[in-house]
Formats: sequence, C-alpha cells, structure tokens
Amino acid sequence: MVAPNANAGGDSGEGSTESVDDRRFLRCVNCGSGMRSLFVQYSPGNIRLMKCEHCKAVADPYIECEFMIILIDMILHKRKAYRHLLFNMLNLGAGDSKGILWKSSLLYFLLDACRFSLLKNSKACLDSSRSLLLSFLTCGKVMLDVLLGNLIFISVVLLGIRFLLNLSFDVSRYRQILLAILVSSYFKLFLVAMMVWEFPSSVLLVIDILVISSNALALGVVTELQTAGCLGVCFGAQAAKFFSDRWLLHLLSG
Repeated sequence: MVAPNANAGGDSGEGSTESVDDRRFLRCVNCGSGMRSLFVQYSPGNIRLMKCEHCKAVADPYIECEFMIILIDMILHKRKAYRHLLFNMLNLGAGDSKGILWKSSLLYFLLDACRFSLLKNSKACLDSSRSLLLSFLTCGKVMLDVLLGNLIFISVVLLGIRFLLNLSFDVSRYRQILLAILVSSYFKLFLVAMMVWEFPSSVLLVIDILVISSNALALGVVTELQTAGCLGVCFGAQAAKFFSDRWLLHLLSG
C-alpha cells in the first residue's frame, strides 16, 4: 500500500481509524507488540502512521513502501519485512486465511514437483519416452514423492515446534505455522527458471539453503522462538525430507 501524503505520529488525531475488530491481530514490525491500528486515515491518500506504545517507533513503515522494497528486505532476511507480510498484510492471526493456505499449498507442491523433476531428470525421460503410459507413471512417481516428502517435512516441523513451545493441539495455531512455512518458501520460485534454462545442480542446494533460512526466520516471527531453535527444527525437517527423497528415488529407479 502506498500513501503519498503520510506523516508519522504517535497520537491518533482526528479522522477515521482502521476497524479494531478487523485489525486486532496487527503487529509492530520493530518489537512484535500487538497494535489496534497501524495508521489513521484523514482522507484518501492522506494518512498518519501510528507509533508503537512499547518501542515508541513507527509501528509499520512498510505501509508506505512498494511491494518490491518489501520483497528485497525479505530476501535480505529482515525480520521486520516478515512481520509486515505475515501479520499486517496476510493478517495471519485472524484465522480466516484458509483461501491463502490452499493457494499457497498448491503452488508449493507444484514448485516442489519441479524440484523433484530436476533431481530425477524426468524431463529427459519424458522427452525420450514414446509410451504415454510411461509418461503417466513418471508423473505419478513425481507426485508420490512430493506428497510423501512434504508430509514428512511438515510433520517434523509441527512436532518440533510443539516440543519447543509445549503446545496443546490447536488447529488455528498449527495453521498459522503451516502458512508461515508455505509463504516463506518463495525462493522455490527460482526453480521455474531452472526448468527453462540450464543451471548447475549445485543451484538446487543453494535454493534449499535459502528456503531453510527463510522458513526458520518465519517460524521465529510467528512463534517468537530463538533463531537457533527454529533453524534446528527446519534443518531436521529438511534432512528427514532429503532422506525420504533419496530412498524413494532409489526405490523407483529400481
């Protein structure tokens, strides 16, 4: 969102504020404290950014930034950008993010299928195969690996977070964690370029490392855990997924 005539301020002043009922899960991007509203709007294009009562800084300066700036800060792994995206853009805590969850899941599985295809070089297999049945079998193998690998990955992440936070079974809480994992895996979009142009296989490792670090940062933002604990959970989940991928590749190649 871009507001050309916005001024930072700590008092609410006069004018219309955001609905408290719709925005009670907003966060200050600096300290993570809850905010009732992020800005006061006096007229279209004329707003005043609110200050956080705890850290006394502007709660969310990204409101005035283009999305490209937010994306750059996310690539640089800035915690502020992740708080803005997860809480102030996607309204993660509101519990009404089922539509975003399904769309993110579909895109995540498709990108992971691209990754598995690159590992197995199934594109060459499809090009060289003259049998339609073999083509369907190859696609079935890819989908089987994607479903199994991600089921193991998500299960390890949720179990690790439950152990660290001592959480009871809360569907809404686990949905927040799952959505944070899916959204923070945006580095997988680079896999599309690898399907079009030739890259060394080591690029896959680089993308996996970036995805793990991004997942750990998003988990830290959502759960408020230390970065080391989140990294441990993500590395453990990725290791379990890696070994399941290798096992399934060996099984299917045989």
